[in-house]
Amino acid sequence: MLPEGVTGPFEVFVNGVPQRAGTDYQQRGRTLVFGSELKTEGRLGFWRWTSLFLGVAGTYRRNDKVDVVCTRDGRRTVLTLEPEAAADGV
Repeated sequence: MLPEGVTGPFEVFVNGVPQRAGTDYQQRGRTLVFGSELKTEGRLGFWRWTSLFLGVAGTYRRNDKVDVVCTRDGRRTVLTLEPEAAADGV
């Protein structure tokens, strides 16, 4: 969901890749709905965190980020949204 104070037009990027309105996502009110599934890595469990800390394993899970370049409160800014905050029903 787009935060309060965001006015259009705006640009949307997923993991740095430009997205096109109507093709890659739809805007429904203040919600951005993407055609493809977006995922976040989520919280790391104790053993996963420990293996990362010790250098036994890396983190290779999918962790999508949605960036919105917009005008907010009269200034041009970049907002990074979590997928669950950016997309509804994906």
